[in-house]
Amino acid sequence: MIRDNTFGLAGFSLVESSESGMLNHVERAQRLGKWAVFLGWEPHPMNERLKMNYLAGGDDYFGPNYGAAQVNTVARGGLSAQCPNLARLFRNMTFTISAENQLMSAVLEGNTNRRRVAKQWIEDNPQMIAAWLEGVTRYQGGPVSKVFDVSLAEND
Repeated sequence: MIRDNTFGLAGFSLVESSESGMLNHVERAQRLGKWAVFLGWEPHPMNERLKMNYLAGGDDYFGPNYGAAQVNTVARGGLSAQCPNLARLFRNMTFTISAENQLMSAVLEGNTNRRRVAKQWIEDNPQMIAAWLEGVTRYQGGPVSKVFDVSLAEND
């Protein structure tokens, strides 16, 4: 990209570094009011911590959708037949990149108890949780969402 002057980067230097070294450099540059161009990705806590913009047109270098990866839930064979409610929950569960950034940041950088972070996130995102629980029933029958609300209150 630098050699081809893509994104107007001619004159920049590529500096190999560790992830933490890169982030420290970028944070220092931001504190000093200087520009820094670096390879960022999502999900990652840097998206919550840094003031950053992704350059448009990176698909030619990183793949479609900024080189987006996909995370899938994998379960043992026969699980869907044995545990249809669990399979339904797994199919319903999706995370947005923003949610992953927030959760990763809260756990990794907030030095916070991950259970507390997850519980707070669940309480702050009832629409997403409702979508995850759609069609999931209790073992004895009936919607699991009502039991879920009660169990959250009991764990305070």
